[in-house]
Amino acid sequence: MDLELLVYTLDLVSTFAFALVGARVAANKGLDYGGILLIAAIASISGGTLRNLFMGIRPPWIQHPWLFFPIIAAVLITIAIGNKQEVGRFALSLDTLGLGVATVSSAQFALTYNAPFLAAVVLSIVGSVTGGLFRDILCQVQPVLLHRETVGTSALAGGLVYLSLAQLDVNDAVTVIISGLTVVLVREISIKFNWNLPKVVSR
Repeated sequence: MDLELLVYTLDLVSTFAFALVGARVAANKGLDYGGILLIAAIASISGGTLRNLFMGIRPPWIQHPWLFFPIIAAVLITIAIGNKQEVGRFALSLDTLGLGVATVSSAQFALTYNAPFLAAVVLSIVGSVTGGLFRDILCQVQPVLLHRETVGTSALAGGLVYLSLAQLDVNDAVTVIISGLTVVLVREISIKFNWNLPKVVSR
């Protein structure tokens, strides 16, 4: 499998997923069309941008401007639907899909450019959670990353699985599937059973 092509394909899928969720959140906050477009763009490409900059490489949307097409499509879909529909289970599932894909894409990106194991783990997390964090901050909602649904933990688990399997020379397709499913399962289980990381409690 062409590893570089794999990274680009995964970036395309995660871009659309994150853009659609970002646009939905922005629409429900009453932002205008420009605001919806801005949030969708930030939610979908800021993770890959930061990931690349850490490695001294141009952001993916500069190298591949076609990444803006799924963002525009997500915004048009959101505008067509309107702001009456809440950010429900479908959007949450789409966000989880984007998280899994972005984690795998970022881990693969790190390996493509020979990042050390620990750095690759960090890059897999940065590439997958940054967009959602910026989205929530700009929309003035409490960031999901910081208080519930183990978003960061899911990305960490998926990144570790991907990089470990890669070191064992497991088939690329199998590695992608297993690590992506790991992200999805960890987050879905945490949502279903309301699992969170421990918090500091008042004494």
